[in-house]
Amino acid sequence: MAAVCFYFQMHQPHRLRRYSVFDTEPDYFDTKRNTEILQNVAERCYAPATRILFDEVRENDDLHLSFSVTGVLLDQLAANAPQVIENLTALAETGRVEFLNETYYHSLAFLYSRDEFRQQLELHAQRIEDLFGQTPSVFRNTELIYNNDLAHYLSSLHRFDGVLAEGADQVLGQRSPTQVYAPPHANGIKLLLKHYPLSDDIAFRFSNREWPEWPLTVEKYSNWISDAGGDQSVINLFLDFETFGEHQWEQTGIFDFLKALPDALHDAGHQTLTCSQALQHHAPSDVFDAPHMISWADTERDLSAWLGNAMQSNALHELFKLEQPVKASGDPKLLEDWRRLTTSDHFYYMCTKYFADGDVHKYFNPYESPYDSYINFMNVLDNLRSRAGV
Repeated sequence: MAAVCFYFQMHQPHRLRRYSVFDTEPDYFDTKRNTEILQNVAERCYAPATRILFDEVRENDDLHLSFSVTGVLLDQLAANAPQVIENLTALAETGRVEFLNETYYHSLAFLYSRDEFRQQLELHAQRIEDLFGQTPSVFRNTELIYNNDLAHYLSSLHRFDGVLAEGADQVLGQRSPTQVYAPPHANGIKLLLKHYPLSDDIAFRFSNREWPEWPLTVEKYSNWISDAGGDQSVINLFLDFETFGEHQWEQTGIFDFLKALPDALHDAGHQTLTCSQALQHHAPSDVFDAPHMISWADTERDLSAWLGNAMQSNALHELFKLEQPVKASGDPKLLEDWRRLTTSDHFYYMCTKYFADGDVHKYFNPYESPYDSYINFMNVLDNLRSRAGV
């Protein structure tokens, strides 16, 4: 039977407060609002869902899971929802939950600065080791942004066994995302590709009563997994953790589904693996050649959610122009503020895409329009520029 690899992404940004051209104080972030959102999400999602998974891991000896938790979320959890850190620590201590490496600030640094990208990887890896006693060997980039260059760069670091990526149709063609792949000319790196139809059945369609397959039961879902892959395949279910209790509310039955799924998979003969185990147990079946950037966002699965218009491009360009002056200043507070501005969410809020993807872009968006977001961000950046002496 097919193996199943669960990976859960956890992230919350430091959202900016309303900052006008007349503001001069370097307090850029809406601490009150960020704390409210974090505590609400922790109560509805992070705390109950991690408790459920801890109970399931403890009761199912063959259940293995993987998490990736951004550094900016870990900072906020430590300050405002420490019980979630405790739950994640308990999961780590079972020995069957793996924590992955990513950019500390959930940033787009790889696109603009390899030095900053590497530094954020190191910061995040150190935080994971300090909190959970693990040295990550699998990498996932912000929003599963990936191309061949990323694999080549990570291979040169000699720290990673594998990378997660989107099972994008424009790269796979007629091939299946249920196989392990290798990037071209990047020795030692394997790829796990998200099975987006099965992942999205839970993340986006679970509570949709207009969906022909509603209601989704664990028996039905387990059968779909059986149909999707054979004995040498691995079904990679990559999910935003906020699926459980936030995007899909408790009233939808999502927690009952989460509780029952491990037993259903076990009864159907499916083995669950961490990302590392999936890479160890499966050899690459083919080359996944991705010369252009892909991601797990929106229907296009490209970078248009963050770089689809001139506002986004300008904001990112001006932000990374300040990297060297900020670092040369030797001011740790200035560097922290700059790095918080590299978080991808700020540029996502500037996205002008609507129609099928519009509701996704509005979730937790504090702005009335993308233009409003851009102006606010640039006002903050102007103040930060003056602090850096530019």
